[in-house]
This record gives sequence, structure tokens and C-alpha cells, in this order.
Amino acid sequence: MTEHRRIPPHAVDRPPLRLQLDAGVSSPLSLIVAPAGAGKTVLLSQWAQSRADMAVAWFDITAADDAPVPFARRLVDGVIAVAPDFHPPTAPIDTSEGRLGEAFLEEFASSLADAGPLVLVFDDLDRISGTSVLPDLWRLVDLLPTNAHAVFSSRVDLQLGWSRHRLEHGLVEIRQRELAFDDATTARVIERIAGKPITEKAVAAVTARTEGWAVGVQLTALTLRFSDDPERTIDTLADTDRLVVDYLSEEVLDALEPARRDAIVRLAVLDEVCAGLVEAVAHVDGAAFLSGLERDSMFIVAVPGRPGWYRFHRLFRDLLLYRLRATDPKAESRLLESAADWYLADGDTGACVEYLIRARCWERVLARVLASGRDVFEEVRTATIVRWLRQVPPDVRAGSVDAELLLGIAEGMSGHGMIAVDAMQALLSGGSLSIGQRQVALSYLAACVQFHPHAEAFQGAARDALALLEEEPDAALPDLLGLTTRPLLRYMAQGSLGRAHLFLGDLVGARAALNAAVDGQGFAYTPFRVHLLGSLALVDALSGRLVAASERADEALETAREAGLLAHPAPGDAYVARAILAIQRGEPDAGALALAEGLVRASSNQRTQLMWVAHLASVLIDPDDEHVKAEEPPGPPPPLVRQALVALGMRRSRLRGAPAPAPSIASSWSPVAFEEIAGLLVEGRTGAARLRLAQVRADGDPREVVPAVERELLLSWTGAVEGRRSQAREHLESALAIAAPEGVVDPFVRLGPPAADLLEDLLGTRTEFVRYIVGRVRAAVAPNDGKLIDELTPRELELLAFLPSRLTIADIAVRCFVSTNTIKTHLGHIYRKLGVSGRDAAIERAVELGLIDAREIARVG
Repeated sequence: MTEHRRIPPHAVDRPPLRLQLDAGVSSPLSLIVAPAGAGKTVLLSQWAQSRADMAVAWFDITAADDAPVPFARRLVDGVIAVAPDFHPPTAPIDTSEGRLGEAFLEEFASSLADAGPLVLVFDDLDRISGTSVLPDLWRLVDLLPTNAHAVFSSRVDLQLGWSRHRLEHGLVEIRQRELAFDDATTARVIERIAGKPITEKAVAAVTARTEGWAVGVQLTALTLRFSDDPERTIDTLADTDRLVVDYLSEEVLDALEPARRDAIVRLAVLDEVCAGLVEAVAHVDGAAFLSGLERDSMFIVAVPGRPGWYRFHRLFRDLLLYRLRATDPKAESRLLESAADWYLADGDTGACVEYLIRARCWERVLARVLASGRDVFEEVRTATIVRWLRQVPPDVRAGSVDAELLLGIAEGMSGHGMIAVDAMQALLSGGSLSIGQRQVALSYLAACVQFHPHAEAFQGAARDALALLEEEPDAALPDLLGLTTRPLLRYMAQGSLGRAHLFLGDLVGARAALNAAVDGQGFAYTPFRVHLLGSLALVDALSGRLVAASERADEALETAREAGLLAHPAPGDAYVARAILAIQRGEPDAGALALAEGLVRASSNQRTQLMWVAHLASVLIDPDDEHVKAEEPPGPPPPLVRQALVALGMRRSRLRGAPAPAPSIASSWSPVAFEEIAGLLVEGRTGAARLRLAQVRADGDPREVVPAVERELLLSWTGAVEGRRSQAREHLESALAIAAPEGVVDPFVRLGPPAADLLEDLLGTRTEFVRYIVGRVRAAVAPNDGKLIDELTPRELELLAFLPSRLTIADIAVRCFVSTNTIKTHLGHIYRKLGVSGRDAAIERAVELGLIDAREIARVG
């Protein structure tokens, strides 16, 4: 199936060029580079229609495609339109740097494998030259499956490093010299457009003076249509391309009726036109006017996928705009504003704002953006709102506090956290805010705790926001895209206070604040609910309340699935919580897939603090992976992560028999305090260990599982070293009694061999839980067999565990809250590394290597 593209009536078929494109299909990429008007699009349209055996997804690139989220949507929709078997990727877009992101590209490319024979045509790629999206498309070419082929068409050479494709794939390149018309082609085009034959001498003159340039030939033919003496007209043509274009454009326009010419010139301000828009801007019968332009080959092109919509040929439009600006410099702005009014009446706020920006109607831009509701926020995304507001001159924007507030909010939601912090702090220190505006600024400043390493500052902003909301409950609030209602602000401040406590390592305070946010009305807004449930799951997972953590994480992800938000940044916390859950249960590999999904979502809007928590989980899942340790998020880690990383370093030293001292003397319980006391016991300093156990306070809720288990383990070890076996057994049984209901294993694993020794010596392996703990402790310190040359990653090991079960790929995807294409991609990697071609062979090979026990069903709880 191929999207139907209309080919101009005067177009001449060029079989040799189509054969070149046919030859390139077996490689990842073909390239067409030629100036404007050389016939690139016509050739590609003819070729696409000749290939009934392939689906062709065509993308006319515009300047707006530098925005990654809308462009990704276009990519997906374009493929779906021609390949119904294509399953859209669910990976989020990395909007913070204007990129599609590796995660999206990998999953998109993997999904194409199910689309059948497919060609992706990217026409006019020069329009996004220099943007971040272009390198992503270049990367996509490398990821394409064998059934997919890309065609890059551009006015200019994009300098993307074609040499590798020339050497490895025999890159098909079609450039201006191949596209240039010969005399025979020129003659046929002139006859079709002008409707009259001309002599061979005249044809040769046209070819020579236009150098076979397609648009030059077409413009000449249009001129000849209105000429009584074609031979004489050709003799008067100028000698250079530029003069030819100028002369011919004037001849074509001047030959038209004044009313028609004026209408065409007015329409040149529009990117695309339809009948209604033509009537609003040019004040003519829209349908009849467009039909006439198409009939007369007046350089108008149907827009693919949008019936009734057209655009002018780019070069012809440039010439029309030149004429408009030369004759009436102020007309362009008025016409653009008329187009904006039409789009507004049609309900398209986004297009309305875009045209108002081009018209430089700054006050109207601000008024329209500020008058928009939450539907605009949800449809156009915050990155677009940021772009709109940034284009308004700063001195104009400074006259509207609400506009500056909205820009700060949108910057934060788009992943530009530091910019948002600066904006909100500047507004708060300026003294020009009303009480309601101050409530908004404080609440959204507090929300920036997710981007900034100093959580204590945002803890203060959250408390100030909550206090001001309480003191001034009737203050007038600005309505900014529906994001500044009092319930949402209270929710925002309360949730941000909870996240500040979390990143500072105060899990008890975090849970209390987040639970208070759950009771607020703002919890009803689905993206916020998903985010908050994920944060609560993360707090519960870190503290060892695994039953509650599992329930909250699953609720968050199921809610996201139902609302179509799995690719949104909001579920990032829930995915990371799932990874922490697996680590706490002693099954770190089982959380690797969720961790990868969480890290992608945290990175997509640069939530650096969650990225650090995910990084910590990555190190805990695969402590020997130097690549993981090297790929640290930007900025310093929050205290929660910093302490855990210090403790991890101390643990490594302790297990080597050379305990490292704590960097400072802790007064409250923490992972560092746990390692400090364990180190004293390794050194035989039991008195010092018992003293430190008495000195270090166990702050917070005594129901916190992990700290309680850690203390009981250390007390048991201390008692055993001192020969107090009864006391040691009592504390060990207490540790198990606390850990077992939640399935917490990690404190035993972190303590290492002493934990297994204590269990075997004092209790024996009398329960399944004890046997499981001992097995996990021993496995954690066992050397890697290294039987595979290319070792499986933790994500691949997690999926490998599902293979002996009867779960289908779709079932596994549902369990993991990822797409089927994600599962297929990783299974493909597993099969390659194991050297097998299918599931049964993979199970057999994995059993041989001791990677799985085929008698066991995968752990899917």
C-alpha cells in the first residue's frame, strides 16, 4: 500500500532514474541531492507509484519538524497509514535536548520489522539542517531492519558522512546532473504545459539556458503558453539562472488577470492552503481558485494525507513573497493575521498562534496563549508553549507577569529545570507579584526539586507555598492553561515537599507528605496521579515496605496504560520503584527492564534527581559494569544517592577484608552507618560496634523495614562474635520476622557471607525463606563463570527467566508494562548471544550454561 501522491499532468516519466532507485532498495538508504525545482519530488512520486510491492510512507519535512514530539507523532502516524501491521513504539521522546532519543529510535526501528516491505521518504530534509532531529534520522538509518529502506531528499548536501554507506552498501545517489532534463525531456514538458510544439533549435536553447533545470523549463513553458511568438520569446531569455527565474516569474505573473495574480501573491504568505483559508485571505472562491491553479500547472502541490489542502512550490512561493514585500511591505503581517483568525475560528489554536508569531502580533500571541485551556497544554505539549513564549520579545513579555509565570512553568515541564528555577526566583524577588501569582510561583518553584541537587531549598519553597495557600485561601489566581487551580497548587507543593524529603533521604517525612498529597483534589488529574503513586512506590520500595510498593507501582502503571501515558515521563518513578523492589527482594536482574524504562522517562525531561536514583539502582543491579558507573547523570547526586554510593564503596572494601572508615560520624541510621558498624565487626572491634549501635539513632517510623532488619542483623552478628549465641539467635529471628512478610532480602545480601553464616549456624536452613536468602547471599559473591563471550545484560537475563513459562510475548509485555516490540528487540539480542534461532533452543542453551532452571516458571510477581 502506498500513500497516493498526485503527479503534475506535465510530468514526464524517467525510467532510468526509477531503476536507480529500485537498485537502492536492498540497502538502508538512497540519497537525492539537488537544488530547488530540480524535480526531486516528482521523481520520487513517480517511483513510489511504480512500486506496488512496497508500502511508501512519505514525509514532507517542514521547519516545524525540529520539534521532536510532533515529529515523532508524524513518523508513527505516517507508517501506520501505509502499514497496518506496524505497532507504534511506546518509548518516550527525549524532549530536553530537542532529540527523538535512542530509546524511541531503537523501538521505532524494531517495530518496522513487522511492517512488511517499507520505504520511508524524507523530502526537503534541508529544512531541518542544523537541528537535533536530523542526526536522529541519520541514526535511524543505521537501525533499520532489512525490510525497510529510507530515502533522503534535500536541496543541499547534509554532510552526514555518506562515505560509510558508499563503501558498505553501495549508496545510490541521484544529484543535479542526473536530474537535469535532456532535450527530449524538455520538449515533452514544454509541449504538455504550453500546448504547442516548438522547434528542435528552440528546445535546445531552453535546455542550454536553463541547464536542464526542471522549474526553469516549466516556467519557460508557462511563458510560451501566453506568447504569440515562442521562438522570439526564447531568444530574449536571460543568460543566468537568477535572471531567468526573475524574468520568467514576472512573465508568468504579468500574463495573469490582475485579480488572479493578486490572489496568488496574497496566498504566498501561507504554508498550506485550503478552500476556506483561500477565501479568508485572498477573498476569492476558494475551491474554484485552487482547482484552476492545479489545472494550469501553476506550481501548486497537493499535501499528502490532507485532502483539499495544497502548497505552492517552494521556489515559486519565494518569488511571490518577494513580489508581495516589494509592492506592499505591510501586507504580509495583515495577511498572516487574517490566516490566524481563520485558524482560531476553525478551532486550531496551535496554527493560530504560529501565524500570529509570524505576523509579530505579540500582544495577541500572549493573549491567545494565556487564554488557552488545559486542552492546549495536553495537545501541543509544553515544549511548544516554551517556543511560542520565547519568540515574544523579552521587553514585551516582561509586561505580563502571567506570561512570565507560564513560561517558567512550561520550562520546568519541558525538562529545562535550571531555567525554570531562575525564572521563578527572579519573579519572586521582583516584588511585583500578587498574592495569587506568588502562590503559583512558589508551588512551581518547589516542583523544580526534581531537577536541582539542593533539595533543601525546594523543601523551603514547598512549605512557603503551603503556608501562603493556607493563609490566603481567597487570593485571586491567574488561570494558566488550567494548571494553576488552588487544588493543583496545593497538590504540587505537597508532592514536591514529599520528593524533597525523599531526595534528602528522609523516607518517613517523604511518605507523610506524599500521602497528604494523595488526599488532595489535584490527585484526580491522571498524569499527576501516576507520578505521585510512582513516588510513593519508590519511597515504600526503598524503605522495605514491598507489598505496598508493589501495589502502588502496579496501580500507577496500570493507570498510565489505561490513559495512554506509558510513554509519558509521569510513570518514570513507578518503573524505577519496580527496579528497587526487585533489588530488595534479592532478584536485581528481575528489575533491569523496568529500570531501563524508568531511566528513559526520567531522562526525557531531565529529572536529574530521579536519574540519580535510577543510576544507583543500575549500579546495584550490575556493580561490575564499568560503563554503568561511568554514565553518571549531570550534577551532584542527592543525599539519598550519595550516601548509598558511599556505603556501596565501603561494602566492597569490607568484603575484601579491608574495611574503609566512614567519611563522617553518623548520628542517625543510614546505609553508611550500617557499613561502618559492619566494618568494625570485621576488624574484631565488637565493643566499638556495640557502642556505635547504641549511639546511632533509628529515627522515624519503627515500622520502616530495612533499617529495622539492618539493626537486628548487626546486633545478631555482634552477639555471635561475643559468644552470646542465644542473644544472637534472638536478634536474627527478629530480623527474619520483620523481613519475611515483605520478602525483604537485600540487607542480608549487603551484609554478605556473615549473614549466610549466621543463618546456617544459628538457625539452619529450616524455612524456604531462609534457604532463599542463603542462596542469594552466596550467589552475590560467587565469581562469574564467563561462559558466554558476549555476556547477557541484566535486562536480557530478566527476560530469559520468562522463557520456560507459557507466557506469550504479549503476556510478558503486559507483565512488564512495555511494548511487544521492546520484548522482541531484547529477545533478538538474547538469541544472537546464545547462538540460537528460537525460544526452545534458547531455553536449552540457557540451561546448559546454568542461566535458568527450565523446571521453574519465571518470577512474574
